[in-house]
Amino acid sequence: MSSDIPNEGPYLGGLLRLGWQFVREQIYSGVLSAGYDDLNPAHVALFRYPTLDRQRPSELAEQIQITRQSVNDLLGHLEQRGYLTRVADPDDGRARVVRLTAKGRKLEKTINNEAHEAELTIARWLGHSTFAQLRDGLEELARNITDEV
Repeated sequence: MSSDIPNEGPYLGGLLRLGWQFVREQIYSGVLSAGYDDLNPAHVALFRYPTLDRQRPSELAEQIQITRQSVNDLLGHLEQRGYLTRVADPDDGRARVVRLTAKGRKLEKTINNEAHEAELTIARWLGHSTFAQLRDGLEELARNITDEV
């Protein structure tokens, strides 16, 4: 490891977690303000970028790193309230995929808008140049991680 990289905390993972927690809290607060009071943060966390639509529950469980049973419980709650349906996967009839309803797409739009608002807040805090560097660095990190997998 290069000697110009500090090896004392807070570590990068901790800093990223704090940023993610802020964004997640802002999204959930906005979802509640928009009238979606039948959801908790775990339901909202299922809505992944770019979309929850057409994903298998098993893929969601892997992405979020929770059990398939937990994902199916959360999806069941969302399905009962009209946000989504689970249908047979056209590529594998034994599997199911999530399909958002009109109500679910409206919720997804709200979540995406709130994520954007949280990003704008962070940009104001950091200033344009620093925010642009942060975003560029995180995009590069994401590309490298994706290439490794």
